[in-house]
Amino acid sequence: MSTYQKIIRDLREDHDMTQEQVAQYLGTSQTMYARYERGASEMPIRHLISLSKLYGVSTDFILGLSKKKK
Repeated sequence: MSTYQKIIRDLREDHDMTQEQVAQYLGTSQTMYARYERGASEMPIRHLISLSKLYGVSTDFILGLSKKKK
């Protein structure tokens, strides 16, 4: 599992959200979101940006490029 997949899973769990809830927020299916977390599909940049807004963290944090959340 690459860094960003673990980070998006951990952020989701830390916010007590289900894959279905995050998928609805992103406007995608739970199946597709699960594929992002598993690394079976690449996450579109628009979803990366949306997740950073949802969780209040930087895109660099999600990508594992920074340890600072903001």
